[in-house]
Amino acid sequence: MTKLFGYKVAATDGKARRGVVRTARGDIQTPAFMPVGTAATVKGMLPENVAATGADILLGNTYHLMLRPGAERMARLGGLHRFMNWAGPILTDSGGFQVMSLTGLRKLTEKGVTFKSHVDGSAHFLSPESSMEIQAMLGSDIVMAFDECTPFPASREVSLESMQRSMRWAQRSKDAFGKRPGHALFGIQQGSVFADQREESAAALKGIDFDGYAIGGLAVGEGQEMMFDVLDYAPGMLPEDKPRYLMGVGKPDDIVGAVMRGVDMFDCVLPSRSGRNGQALTRMGAVNIKNARHRDDPRPLDPECACPACTGYSRAYLHHVFKANEIISSMLMTWHNLHYYQELMAGLRGAIESGSLSAFAASFHARREKGDLEAL
Repeated sequence: MTKLFGYKVAATDGKARRGVVRTARGDIQTPAFMPVGTAATVKGMLPENVAATGADILLGNTYHLMLRPGAERMARLGGLHRFMNWAGPILTDSGGFQVMSLTGLRKLTEKGVTFKSHVDGSAHFLSPESSMEIQAMLGSDIVMAFDECTPFPASREVSLESMQRSMRWAQRSKDAFGKRPGHALFGIQQGSVFADQREESAAALKGIDFDGYAIGGLAVGEGQEMMFDVLDYAPGMLPEDKPRYLMGVGKPDDIVGAVMRGVDMFDCVLPSRSGRNGQALTRMGAVNIKNARHRDDPRPLDPECACPACTGYSRAYLHHVFKANEIISSMLMTWHNLHYYQELMAGLRGAIESGSLSAFAASFHARREKGDLEAL
């Protein structure tokens, strides 16, 4: 019998939760960070290397995968897991955000979105029904409902219209998803920065009844202070017995603050994108390896880090291979960043279990405020 999807809270500390999301392909320890494998690969990493960092789950993207190599082709080849050689759980974004942010010419109607590919200009149509069909062909363990990511800033009227459309699309997504034992469907709360609209959205989603709930429409330009203002109340509007996922976040201090406000799951391209661009994210701040000061530096990126970049290579070497445009630069820097993120999540989980999250957060901020490692 197919193992069903479920979520259990094992410990709490204030609003923060330490839990486990159970899927047919394995457990996800929460709070969890999901590395982004947009086009069926985490750039610069082999799947087994990603797993070695401690990641339980990856994120793929419907928009990018439907354009290339195509959902039908991937289904014929055994689905996304087999295609990219990842045995663990995969969550796929519905494609709604990318349709709005990456495509130039698009037409939004109640039925869905007609758009032109950013790859070759070909015309496509994406709707709640087609997004569910594509994600099913991919074999996603966690499927995201199709929604419209409300732009920021947006007036109350624009935000309300967008949110209510997303709630109608949420119902259509649930209807099209159907009965799929072992697979989960998450609804997405919208409402921009308006508490009453967030409440209305949460009520609609709870009425539809999803396996998990995402908080959408944040990290789109509103800034950390405003994002935290929304997170002070938005997670509490969602069911306590279901996982809560903050989409597209984020920076290490964003994650710590969001965990303290009751969020369980995160994803962001930042650690891999920063790695490819020569930036290491460490417990004491960012290290820009491209800077000339690292040219003769024998130290590791972070002496407390156990990743291959820090245990086997100097800053001088990493500076050299970045400047020489060698592929190993992206590999090592990305590996370090993903390792750091998973180490941060493990630290948060341990702090919640021991009831010491406030002390953990205070130490986290104090070390960063002392200045990054480049200043030492």
